[in-house]
Amino acid sequence: MDLFDHAAERDPSGRPLAERLRPRRLDDVVGQEHLLGPGRALRRALEADQLPSLILWGPPGTGKTTLARLVASQTGATFVPFSALQGGVKEIREIVAAARDRRRMERRRTILFVDEIHRFSRAQQDAFLPHVEDGTIVLVGATTENPSFEVNAALLSRCRVETLRPLGEEDLGRLLDRAVAAPEGLGGALALAPDARALLARHADGDARRALNALEVAAAAARLAGRAAVERADAEEAVQRRALRYDRSGEEHYNVVSAFIKSLRGSDPDAAVYYLTRMLEAGEEPRFLVRRMVIFASEDVGNADPRALQVAIAALQALELVGLPEGVLPLTQAAVYLALAPKSNAALTAYGAARRLVRERGALEVPLALRNAPTALLASMGYGGGYRYPHDFEGHYAPARHLPEALREERIVRLSDSGLERELAARWRALVALRDAAEAAGAGRPADPPSPPPAGPPEDDQ
Repeated sequence: MDLFDHAAERDPSGRPLAERLRPRRLDDVVGQEHLLGPGRALRRALEADQLPSLILWGPPGTGKTTLARLVASQTGATFVPFSALQGGVKEIREIVAAARDRRRMERRRTILFVDEIHRFSRAQQDAFLPHVEDGTIVLVGATTENPSFEVNAALLSRCRVETLRPLGEEDLGRLLDRAVAAPEGLGGALALAPDARALLARHADGDARRALNALEVAAAAARLAGRAAVERADAEEAVQRRALRYDRSGEEHYNVVSAFIKSLRGSDPDAAVYYLTRMLEAGEEPRFLVRRMVIFASEDVGNADPRALQVAIAALQALELVGLPEGVLPLTQAAVYLALAPKSNAALTAYGAARRLVRERGALEVPLALRNAPTALLASMGYGGGYRYPHDFEGHYAPARHLPEALREERIVRLSDSGLERELAARWRALVALRDAAEAAGAGRPADPPSPPPAGPPEDDQ
């Protein structure tokens, strides 16, 4: 007999502890005071029996299904659960027909609870619209995904979105205490040691169901060992290695990735390494993280520290060479370097400015002096005429303008005063001053060199 067999033997019904302890009254709900506390809008709507259609959005184990059931019982409506994974438009029509009859014959409303509503197709979601609008059904949808992205705008506009938050450790601790004492829970047969209680609450990661499931396993371990209390060792065996709250395709993925990038940009190596580790420990593809760091090295550091891009590329090469788990070390090294590198978004803003000009002004004529002249005909048409090879001049610089004439005064690149870009900006200012001085003198160019190079520049450089 293992721990799970022993737990089932103690509860002949076979229902998990989390299900047995599901709240039956609003006042039994732990947490979510921002929704259900005295005077809160949702609480007032329930007490006035004026429930709108709702989208309940929150991570697993925060009570979305429980709240939907309590809403139905509080209002006296008929509760009809529906799974987005198992039903389709045909089943929706049947439910709506029954709800219409119930409304006409019994004067009773129907609350249609759709679990994982984000899994419905757009067509399936559209099937709800007319029946929500005419009041045939009150729709309560539950989702772990951001409804802004996963629910039709038309349907979303007809529902109130309520966000359920992960439970705090204090709330989870109170829930565990209730589970230990309640007759439908452990019935007071076992005590819960304070350090075990703290461990279970901390490792639940805001998920009530996870906390209760872990308590159930820990209690079975304590009984098997003949102990009168759930000790820390029992809790450690129950939690073992938890799955971090992180869905690689869901909203939490984007939240943590965003926090990682913003920590790098904010020059906070502690936070950057923390979020990097969270993603790696949750099973994120490490190459995805390196790609983000390579992009960051150009987008947010750029020429303020050109080595940043080298470090990011080296991290990729090291990861390919050694793989995991050792590959986390070059990733961490790169994250620390990028976080502490001087910052500049000049590459990003320069490309954006150039792109705007290209889109607004179209394909402007390339100045004749900059065109290649591989044939005598093109040379006779002025292609390449007047081009001066910079390496023939002092300082390897021949003052000239290279943008199309219509963009003569445009500034595309704007360097920062951060890191190496401060030096590059100073050099650029000096070069522009030389160019402007040459133009002001009317010469347009410095004196010709004593003699041209024997072969001239390569054709590709003309």
